[in-house]
Amino acid sequence: MDNSLRLLALRLFVRVATNGSFAEAARYYDLPASSVSRHIAGLERTLGQKLLYRHTRAVRLTDTGERYYQDVRHVLDSLDLATEQVIGGARHPQGLLRINAPVAFGRLHIAPLLASFQDANPGVDVELTLSDAFIDPVQQGADVVIRVGALSDSSLVAQQLASQNFVACASPEYLARNVAPRCPEELNKHNCLVYKGTRGVQGWYFRGKASDQAQHYPVKGNFHSNNAESLVEAALQGQGIVLFPTWLLFAALRDGRLAPVLEHYEALGGATREGIHAIYPENRLRSSKVAAFLQHLSVEIGERPYWDC
Repeated sequence: MDNSLRLLALRLFVRVATNGSFAEAARYYDLPASSVSRHIAGLERTLGQKLLYRHTRAVRLTDTGERYYQDVRHVLDSLDLATEQVIGGARHPQGLLRINAPVAFGRLHIAPLLASFQDANPGVDVELTLSDAFIDPVQQGADVVIRVGALSDSSLVAQQLASQNFVACASPEYLARNVAPRCPEELNKHNCLVYKGTRGVQGWYFRGKASDQAQHYPVKGNFHSNNAESLVEAALQGQGIVLFPTWLLFAALRDGRLAPVLEHYEALGGATREGIHAIYPENRLRSSKVAAFLQHLSVEIGERPYWDC
């Protein structure tokens, strides 16, 4: 196997190992699935080791394949970074920037900023993946992952883009039919539209202006969803009250299609205030395309996020 084919085989192997699919790797590299299988089989013959167990519905790494995958992935990352720095240099970001973001936040606040970013950085191609599942950027090969909410401890670098401000609100039509709650305890008299995502049901928390401790208030309603925008749409149709961050609700609040309730209380989506972060592996700090994108985000979102202005 010559060097160019070996490098392709290594990239295909890493993609298959990361996503557990020959078909996905074939689509990603625009190759026939049979070609992907042939390249990896050739790599296994060269090494004299089996790297993957192939099953009808799944692909998984052998013990040898797992060790090899960890080493090869880091080598390829370093190679790509070195190539980027030589070709583009710090002043001219180059290459493919892989971004992962939650569905609603990505659609509303990441996708609209990409055109201006790429106008300023014409050497950068962008691959934007929207998913509400929490992904590991190292495992998935992402350069930057946008996360909304609490962060788990990890070796990844996190840069806060903005804090989250929550608001409880309903449409004027709903409030015309129902007396607005005067305190959080009165929410149990209302139809509350509740988000239920990968981390379970989102809690509704409030604290008084003079209080340090946020209190959880149980709510109930006739509509739960794992899609925040569906719940906002239900609220716009007069179905009930929602509690979401202002980055999701700002347009409807600005236009008066939704009206805040419980304004004398601070609303939260958890026991403590959470933020919006960009996270990335430490080695991406040397990438000019990552640095340029993070700078662009910081400028466009602003010190006080534009959705809170």
